[in-house]
Amino acid sequence: MEPSQPVPCVSGHRFYKLIWGNIGDGLLEGSGVIAGGGDNGMLTLYSVAHILSPGKEPVIAQRQKHTGAVRALDFNPFQGNLLASGASDSEIFIWDLNNLNVPRTPGSKSQQPPEDIKALAWNRQVQHILSSAHPSGKAVVWDLRKNEPIIKVSDHSNRMHSSGLAWHPDIATQLVLCSEDDRFPVIQLWDLRFASSPLKVLESHSRGILSVSWSQADAELLLSSAKDNQILCWNLGSNEVVYKLPTQSSWCFDVQWCPRDPPVFSAASFDGWIRLYSVMGRSWEVQQMRQADKISSFFSKGQPLPPLQVPEQGAQASLIPPLKNPPKWLRRPAGVSFAFGGKLVTFGLPSTPAHQMPQPCLRLVFISQVITESELLRRSAELQEALESGNLLNYCQNKIEQTSLQSEKMLWQFLKVTLEEDSRMKFLKLLGYSKDEFQKKVAAGLKSDLGLGETPQGRPKGDDLHSNRQQAFCSQTSEHITEEASASSSFFDELVPQNMTPWEIPITEGTLILRERNALCGSRWAQSSWT
Repeated sequence: MEPSQPVPCVSGHRFYKLIWGNIGDGLLEGSGVIAGGGDNGMLTLYSVAHILSPGKEPVIAQRQKHTGAVRALDFNPFQGNLLASGASDSEIFIWDLNNLNVPRTPGSKSQQPPEDIKALAWNRQVQHILSSAHPSGKAVVWDLRKNEPIIKVSDHSNRMHSSGLAWHPDIATQLVLCSEDDRFPVIQLWDLRFASSPLKVLESHSRGILSVSWSQADAELLLSSAKDNQILCWNLGSNEVVYKLPTQSSWCFDVQWCPRDPPVFSAASFDGWIRLYSVMGRSWEVQQMRQADKISSFFSKGQPLPPLQVPEQGAQASLIPPLKNPPKWLRRPAGVSFAFGGKLVTFGLPSTPAHQMPQPCLRLVFISQVITESELLRRSAELQEALESGNLLNYCQNKIEQTSLQSEKMLWQFLKVTLEEDSRMKFLKLLGYSKDEFQKKVAAGLKSDLGLGETPQGRPKGDDLHSNRQQAFCSQTSEHITEEASASSSFFDELVPQNMTPWEIPITEGTLILRERNALCGSRWAQSSWT
């Protein structure tokens, strides 16, 4: 990344630590303040707004209370006007930027013999808790309400030489310590509730670790830089390195996450450079080509230069892979989608805090039923139950009794008939036909057409009827075909019941009714033996 033109700010002493605080209570014009710890015990405060404005004095205040080099600084995340500073001889001061005359101490010097303060860090959940790291490997946790240390943690192996300290962004009782000893280059994760031994020990650096920084946007990501010229990004959930920068030309003594842009972090090295990186993965070939194009513009003289041939070895080493898993700031917090059957599929972040979730954390997907028409659902459930139980006759009978429309009753009666025994005869009866009456009308029609007498019992015999029909059809000539066709037509018209009202099938019924009829008729008509 290419920052804007730097603005020089001259100082008469060497800085061991610089930190940028965000204060907005009238002390500054909203850009914040930069605090610097000097080698002579001097604490200097700079106004960012004055640094960026030519002609204004950037120095706000200078205080020299410490007896040794100020190596540790940290602003309180809850009260921006509180600044903690640490120096030699176990000196810790708490400065109020609104009144810098009399700093306070968190308590008496607890470390005997006195040691340098290598790092200071305010707790990210409790505003009155401050911790300090010492070269002997100990970390002291202070309670500013009581002005005394409340707990000390240290590795019993006595091989830790603490160089960095960071609090967990979400869990108030957890912190990490790093060791700058080349014989023991480790990062230890401690929980103050179980301070007898570290919870985790991270080992991937080959030489002493100089600094650590915990991401405030994703509590699983931790940065570390060491004397092996490497910058590693750890996933504390899986205890593995998920991001690794190529080997640098010199040691990086300080790494810090950007508070505004989560994937970006800075690295300050002993070669005098401050570099900005992104854990989202980016090829340094892009930056190299941009720089090459910029240089080429001074020598082209209107004519393009031949393409730059990058050595294969250098091209491979310049690739920076992205994180193995998406970071928290890229994860979708919630989602929803409708499915068939009125189902609603949702997922979201759990309501339980992350530090209380079991590991590995299970991500749940919820499937719920959305009901917008309870009556439709009830009728659908009744139909489903009838189909599963096979009790369709009672279902149709209930529908006949419940409906008030005559057309509806007729439809359900026809559906019921398809499910009953001897459905052919019942269909005729439902249509208004009687079997006995039908036989009488057929016999009477045959008698009148063929001029046949009746048996003594008043009814034609079957054999006589059969022989008479054959004789009648054989004796008919073509000139009587039209007359007989007309007579037959009138004969069948007389078979239709004269007192039956026309029945119309409604076509504007509801969807569920159509579904019910289709469900009932589908399997029944498939089994029907009608031709």
